[in-house]
Amino acid sequence: MSNGAMLEGATGTPLGSASFPAEQRWARAALDAISDAVLIIDLRGTVTYMNREAETLTGWSLREATGAPVSRVLPLVDGMTNRTAIIPGRRAIEQNRTAGFTLDCVLVRQDGSKLAIEDSAAPIRDREGRVTGAVIVFRDATRSQVMLERMAHLAQHDPLTGLPNRALLTERLSRALGLARRHRHLVALLYLDLDAFKPINDSFGHAVGDSLLQAVASRVQECMRDIDTVCRQGGDEFVVLLAEINRPEDATRVAEKLLAVLGRPFCIHGNQFHVTLSIGISLYPDDADDADALMHNADTAMYHAKRNGRNGHHCFTAEMHTGSLQSRRTESGLQRPFQPSQLVLDF
Repeated sequence: MSNGAMLEGATGTPLGSASFPAEQRWARAALDAISDAVLIIDLRGTVTYMNREAETLTGWSLREATGAPVSRVLPLVDGMTNRTAIIPGRRAIEQNRTAGFTLDCVLVRQDGSKLAIEDSAAPIRDREGRVTGAVIVFRDATRSQVMLERMAHLAQHDPLTGLPNRALLTERLSRALGLARRHRHLVALLYLDLDAFKPINDSFGHAVGDSLLQAVASRVQECMRDIDTVCRQGGDEFVVLLAEINRPEDATRVAEKLLAVLGRPFCIHGNQFHVTLSIGISLYPDDADDADALMHNADTAMYHAKRNGRNGHHCFTAEMHTGSLQSRRTESGLQRPFQPSQLVLDF
């Protein structure tokens, strides 16, 4: 349409007319099917056609609007000043080019209610290229804003639990560390891993497993302050960011509270489950001074808790890092293929 699509018949019959050519009936059906509102005016600024969405948004029916001035059917005001705004269809005709709506453009509907709208208008040309009118295409701007907000939320949150995802955790952790450096307080990361989630998921199915993860997420969140962040790291792993604490003991106290709260049975789809978890704790600035190292150390401490009986918490220590590094070196050495020159037989 922005290129001046043919929206009139060869005889000049407007699309909104009751007797437009049969070969163009598909055009009206197509315009009624799309989600955007479409309104067509002639050179005098008279409405010749509206699709169903335009009827819905303006409050006018096609029969009422046909032949009426567009300024009556589509009265626009500036949302900031409440002054009358220029209808883009008129500018499209006068300038023979696509024209956009004014920023913060508001439509005054037939019943007097107001609706923020957006989009543009384009001139309509006949077969000889002469401008014969304009097509105005618009939509509910609030619907677009809701969609943008929903997309932004999905980009930063886990779809199953609704908790912040790793991207949002990283952003909040960086902000928390910046404030901690400035105000000289502690930040803690708690890395949580459910000890026996896989057997439950395998035995009872993913629906039960997903419901259990949602219930776990809800209980963990209930234990936190407003300034803290609970993130689902993936699978059955969660990370808790304690943005401001005064002493290391504050972090261990939260870990003990989580163990107690999650130790209560869960009733999921008629089945009762007992869940235990392993928690690793890493502190800024005691254990690390940047986000990546803090996360890595909390993860290391969590695996240490698992190796030492599970259902407990451990704080990171430098010795854990040395042991973890040695374990990785040993594992790497076992996976590396032997060379013939490395094999020595002692008789």
